[in-house]
Amino acid sequence: MDNPAAWNKEGNFLSKTFTFKNFLIAVEFINNLATVAEKMNHHPDIELFSYKKVKIKLTTHEVGKITEKDIELAKQIDKLFLKS
Repeated sequence: MDNPAAWNKEGNFLSKTFTFKNFLIAVEFINNLATVAEKMNHHPDIELFSYKKVKIKLTTHEVGKITEKDIELAKQIDKLFLKS
Protein backbone atom coordinates (compact mmCIF):
# COMPACT_ATOMS: atom_id res chain seq x y z
CA MET A 1 0.00 0.00 0.00
CA ASP A 2 1.17 3.51 -0.64
CA ASN A 3 -0.39 6.77 0.36
CA PRO A 4 0.39 10.18 -1.15
CA ALA A 5 1.46 12.53 1.62
CA ALA A 6 -1.22 15.15 1.19
CA TRP A 7 -4.64 15.81 -0.26
CA ASN A 8 -4.56 17.78 -3.50
CA LYS A 9 -6.81 20.67 -4.42
CA GLU A 10 -8.50 20.15 -7.81
CA GLY A 11 -10.80 23.10 -8.44
CA ASN A 12 -13.55 22.89 -5.81
CA PHE A 13 -12.45 19.42 -4.63
CA LEU A 14 -9.92 17.87 -2.31
CA SER A 15 -8.64 14.66 -3.90
CA LYS A 16 -6.36 11.81 -3.00
CA THR A 17 -5.57 8.43 -4.53
CA PHE A 18 -4.90 5.42 -2.33
CA THR A 19 -3.23 2.22 -3.57
CA PHE A 20 -3.90 -1.13 -1.92
CA LYS A 21 -2.38 -4.62 -2.11
CA ASN A 22 -5.35 -6.02 -4.01
CA PHE A 23 -8.93 -5.53 -5.16
CA LEU A 24 -10.58 -6.99 -2.05
CA ILE A 25 -8.72 -4.67 0.32
CA ALA A 26 -9.61 -1.69 -1.88
CA VAL A 27 -13.30 -2.64 -1.81
CA GLU A 28 -13.20 -3.19 1.96
CA PHE A 29 -11.73 0.32 2.34
CA ILE A 30 -14.60 1.75 0.26
CA ASN A 31 -17.18 -0.10 2.36
CA ASN A 32 -15.62 1.18 5.59
CA LEU A 33 -15.48 4.69 4.15
CA ALA A 34 -19.17 4.49 3.22
CA THR A 35 -20.04 3.78 6.86
CA VAL A 36 -18.03 6.76 8.11
CA ALA A 37 -19.42 9.07 5.42
CA GLU A 38 -22.99 8.04 6.19
CA LYS A 39 -22.50 8.75 9.92
CA MET A 40 -21.13 12.20 9.03
CA ASN A 41 -23.89 12.73 6.43
CA HIS A 42 -21.16 13.84 4.03
CA HIS A 43 -20.62 11.73 0.94
CA PRO A 44 -17.51 11.72 -1.25
CA ASP A 45 -17.09 10.90 -4.91
CA ILE A 46 -15.31 7.53 -5.09
CA GLU A 47 -13.56 5.95 -8.08
CA LEU A 48 -12.11 2.42 -8.03
CA PHE A 49 -9.67 1.88 -10.90
CA SER A 50 -6.71 -0.27 -11.92
CA TYR A 51 -8.28 -2.93 -9.66
CA LYS A 52 -6.52 -1.70 -6.50
CA LYS A 53 -6.55 2.10 -6.60
CA VAL A 54 -9.21 4.28 -5.02
CA LYS A 55 -9.53 8.00 -5.77
CA ILE A 56 -11.57 10.07 -3.36
CA LYS A 57 -12.88 13.55 -4.18
CA LEU A 58 -14.40 15.73 -1.47
CA THR A 59 -16.47 18.89 -1.78
CA THR A 60 -19.51 20.28 -0.04
CA HIS A 61 -21.97 20.05 -2.91
CA GLU A 62 -24.54 22.40 -1.34
CA VAL A 63 -22.09 25.33 -1.44
CA GLY A 64 -19.88 24.23 -4.31
CA LYS A 65 -16.60 24.47 -2.45
CA ILE A 66 -14.33 22.85 0.11
CA THR A 67 -15.50 23.33 3.69
CA GLU A 68 -14.56 22.14 7.17
CA LYS A 69 -16.80 19.09 6.56
CA ASP A 70 -14.46 18.01 3.76
CA ILE A 71 -11.35 18.54 5.86
CA GLU A 72 -12.80 16.49 8.70
CA LEU A 73 -13.84 13.66 6.38
CA ALA A 74 -10.35 13.71 4.80
CA LYS A 75 -8.85 13.18 8.26
CA GLN A 76 -11.22 10.26 8.91
CA ILE A 77 -10.35 8.72 5.52
CA ASP A 78 -6.62 8.93 6.29
CA LYS A 79 -7.26 7.12 9.58
CA LEU A 80 -9.20 4.40 7.76
CA PHE A 81 -6.37 3.95 5.30
CA LEU A 82 -3.87 3.45 8.10
CA LYS A 83 -6.07 0.65 9.49
CA SER A 84 -6.35 -1.17 6.14
